[in-house]
Amino acid sequence: MDVHTGDGTIAIPAGRVTLSDRRTRRSWPVDLAPYRLAAFPVTQAQFAEVTGERPSSARGDQLPVEGVSWWDAVRFCNALSRREGLAPAYRRRADTGDVEWDPSADGYRLPTEAEWEHACRASTAEARYGRLDEIAWYRDNSRERIHDVGGKQPNAWGLYDMLGNVWEWSWDVYDAEVYGAYRVLRGGGWFDEHWSCRASVRRRGHPDFRIDDVGFRIARSVPC
Repeated sequence: MDVHTGDGTIAIPAGRVTLSDRRTRRSWPVDLAPYRLAAFPVTQAQFAEVTGERPSSARGDQLPVEGVSWWDAVRFCNALSRREGLAPAYRRRADTGDVEWDPSADGYRLPTEAEWEHACRASTAEARYGRLDEIAWYRDNSRERIHDVGGKQPNAWGLYDMLGNVWEWSWDVYDAEVYGAYRVLRGGGWFDEHWSCRASVRRRGHPDFRIDDVGFRIARSVPC
């Protein structure tokens, strides 16, 4: 499957994915409706075009944007939606400052972690969708630096850099009872060992967290 749309996203079919957490030893199934996901992480050129900002420590138009917080990613999604005449997916509550997601909005958003893992696996049950050196930039082959998007092989659904290069923000809270507002990161990065670059690995980050191995890619809901 490789169904691109005009906005650079790929149609992802409905399905079920089982998430797991090594820390708590829990696992839980999630059923997913169809959605769309960007073929590549957001690049520095894309981020600058929409926001006018270049926050990354490494510089290059086709490098994934990094050094962006979860809040930065949410603001980018809404800004891109407005730019393209779409309904923003997110609204910040004036009373609490919390972000609410409107699932009926046709604008851009972050994938849920279940959507991210479902798309990463692309109907496979393996930890990776190919040989790691062929699909990902990680510590053993990255020369300890970030790389342009699309430099490695995509998965069966045409998604690039799902593993390695940069960790990617998702919508979900990691564990509200223990870590409060911390959000889930997925995918592994250019400085990570091979064991972090697997479809099931979860990392957490405060929504204000900015570092040079964390970026994001965008999703859109499919109208019912």
